[in-house]
Amino acid sequence: MSVLAIGLSHRTAPVAMLERVSVTGDALTKLLHDVQEDLCVAETFVVSTCNRVEVYTAVDRFHAAVSAVTGLLSRHSGVPVDELTPHLYVHYEEQAVEHLFSVVCGLDSMVVGEGQILGQVRQALKLAQKHGTVGATLNELAQHALRVGKRAQTETGIDKAGASLVSAGLALAGELAGRCALVVGAGSMSSLAAVTLARAGVTDIVIANRTYERGARLAASVGGRAVEFGAVGRELADADLVITCTGAGRHVITADMVTRGAFLLDLALPHDIDPAVRAVPGVTLVDLETIHESGIGYREGDAVRSARWLLAEELTAYLDAARASRVTPTVVALRSKAAGVVESELGRLMMRVPGLDEKTRDEVTLTVQRVVDKLLHEPTVRVKRLATSPGGDHYAEALRELFDLDPKMPEAVREVEL
Repeated sequence: MSVLAIGLSHRTAPVAMLERVSVTGDALTKLLHDVQEDLCVAETFVVSTCNRVEVYTAVDRFHAAVSAVTGLLSRHSGVPVDELTPHLYVHYEEQAVEHLFSVVCGLDSMVVGEGQILGQVRQALKLAQKHGTVGATLNELAQHALRVGKRAQTETGIDKAGASLVSAGLALAGELAGRCALVVGAGSMSSLAAVTLARAGVTDIVIANRTYERGARLAASVGGRAVEFGAVGRELADADLVITCTGAGRHVITADMVTRGAFLLDLALPHDIDPAVRAVPGVTLVDLETIHESGIGYREGDAVRSARWLLAEELTAYLDAARASRVTPTVVALRSKAAGVVESELGRLMMRVPGLDEKTRDEVTLTVQRVVDKLLHEPTVRVKRLATSPGGDHYAEALRELFDLDPKMPEAVREVEL
C-alpha cells in the first residue's frame, strides 16, 4: 500500500474556500466512512482544522484514488470539482510522508511552530481508530509523525519560533493590560486565548460557553468569571476585546449585536463573527485571513532550521524502515521454503539410513540447518540493506524469481504480521 495525501490549506486556498470545505462532527465521521468504503482506498484519516483539510489514505491505485477522494471532498463540501481542484495539492508516497511530518512539526502552519496542530493530528488519528478506518500502514505513519512533532517541540524550540494563532492575532490588538475581554468558547484555542490574556495583564476576563460548567472551570483558572452562552449579547456591550472560537458552524456574533467600538478576533472556521461587523464604527475585526495576510506568524531562525534537519533525519529513518519492511515477508517466505526443503530431505535421509542413533540424527539435522542458514544469511542481509535504497522493491522481486517463491506466500506472511 502507498500513502496518498490530498488536501487544501491556507497556502493554497482563501479562508472562504477553507470554510466551505471544512468538516467537523458527524460530517467528518461521514466523510471518513465514505472515503474508506471506496474500492480504491484501504485506510484513511482526515485532518480538518482552521487552516487545512487533508485526507490521508493508503491506496494501491494512484489515479483512481485521487479521483475518488477529490469527488468525495466535492460532494461533502458542496464545492464543484472544477472549483475545488485548483486549490488542492496531491502528495504521494515519500512526498506524502514528508508533508505530514512537516505539518506536525508546525513547519506548514500559518504561524510557524504553533503546537496545536500536533494535538489536532492526534485527534484525527483517534477518530479514525475509533471508527476503524485506519490499519497498519496509516497507524504506523501517524504514530511516527506524532513522535516527530513531539521531538520538534522538545528538541528544537520551534514552538517558540512563531507565536500561536492567538498571540499572532492579539499582536494586532495593541496594549492588552487593563482592557475588558470576552472569550466565547472554552475549547483548546479559547483556553489558550484566556491564558494569554491573563498573562498579558488583562484582569477582567469573561468566558461564555455552551456548557456553563466547562466555561466556569476555564474562568476560574484565569481569575475571570463565567456567563451563560445566551449572555454573549449583553457582555458585548462592556467588552472592548472579544475572542471567539466555538466551532458552531454559524455566526454567533452578528452586526446588530455589536453596539460599540471593539477589537474582535475570530479564530473559528467556519467564522463565528459576521464580517458585516466591520461596518460598525470603531470596530476592528481580525480573522484567520487577516492574520495570514499580516505575515506576523512566520519567522525563520535557528529553531526552524533545526526542525527541518530533524524532519529530514526522521524522514530518512521512516522511509528506510518502510522499504526494509516491504522485503521482510519475502525473506520470511524464503526461509520458510528453505526450512521445508530441509525437513523433506532429512526425512528422506532417515528413511534411507534407518539405523542412525538419536545423537547422530540430531548432529546431521543441526549441520544441514547450519549450512542452509549460512547460505541464506548473506543474500537476506544484503536484500534488506538494498531494500532501503530507492527502487529497493526490485530486489525482493528478484529474490522471489531466483528462488521460485510462491507469489502468494509473501502476502500471506504480511497479513499474519498485520
